[in-house]
Parts: sequence; C-alpha cells; structure tokens
Amino acid sequence: MAIVVEHEKRKREILEKSLDIFVEEGYEDVTFQKIADRCGITRTTLYIYFKNKQELFLWSIKQLTQGLETALLVVANDQKLSSQEQLHQICTKIIDTCMDNKKLFNIILIYLLQLQKMGKDPGDRVRRRVLRLRHLLSTILIAGMKKGEFRKINVKAANEMFYGLIQSTIFRLAILDQESIEELNASFDLAIEGILNPS
Repeated sequence: MAIVVEHEKRKREILEKSLDIFVEEGYEDVTFQKIADRCGITRTTLYIYFKNKQELFLWSIKQLTQGLETALLVVANDQKLSSQEQLHQICTKIIDTCMDNKKLFNIILIYLLQLQKMGKDPGDRVRRRVLRLRHLLSTILIAGMKKGEFRKINVKAANEMFYGLIQSTIFRLAILDQESIEELNASFDLAIEGILNPS
C-alpha cells in the first residue's frame, strides 16, 4: 500500500512542479527534460507517469481546477450561508483564483489556439472542464428561487450571464493584464443584486 501512496504523492509533486514550469516558460518552451530536471528525476522515470507533455499539461490543469472545484463545493454545501452568500463567495473565489493564476490562463489560451490550428475543437475541452462549475451555479440559482431569495428567473440565462462574467474575468486578468479586481467584484455583485427577490 505504501508504494501506491508514494506513487500518487510523486505524481502530485510532478504536476505541481510542471505547472510552475509551464507558467514560467510557456507551453511551447517546456520540454520533458526540463520537467524531469525540476523534479529531480530522469526523463525515463517521468515517462512512467505521463506519456507526453500534453498529457502532463492537461493533468496539471485538472489538478488546479479540482482544487478550485473542491473549494467551491465547500461553499455550496455550507447550509449556514444563504444562496446569495453562496453565490457571492463562489464568484469571489473564482475571481481570486483567476487573479492568482493570470499567467497560467494566458498559457491555456495559447494552448487552446494551438488546438484550433490543428483542427481540434478547443470549445469542447473548455466545456468539459467547466461542466461541474455550471451545474453548481444552476443548483445555487434553483435553491435560491425555492427559498424565495431569488426571483423567478430563467436559470439557463442566469447561468449564462454568470459564466459570461467568469469568461470576461479570465480575459481581462490574463490577456488584458488588468491589475484591479474591484470592478470585477462590482460586476458580479450587480449581477447577484439583479436576481434578488425584491420582497
């Protein structure tokens, strides 16, 4: 059993260090050798865990997004919070994560553009990664309507509005290099206020 634990621990460490290298150097300039060197292992050992750079990159992103999903689920499952507070905290966590990972999102954009050039559908990759987030948003919106906190709204349209704000946040922080998040927070607050039940 200890061997499995060590194997998983090493894999997580490789993913964390790889993500740092991708952020520092960009997807194109990273090689398996650079990752192996940073991890203090041989390239042959690295191939035991991952078959190529693309797989390693995708697993690194998956590890990051799973951490965010876990944090969002903690908020969504906190019964002491109102639906409005849950939605607010989730939006805040997303903005903070985007701010903390600005350069990474830039690298992801470059990667998605490369997929598009190869004739692959980058939208499909993105949709698969955000499916849980969109489901979580819908769950909170529906719960808020049932509790009377939110007015009766089209959940799909509201979900699209919040998801559009998230996309805009990523674009403004990663691509436009926006330094301030006050305007972004204000946009999310305004969107939340817009769905509150006035009674």
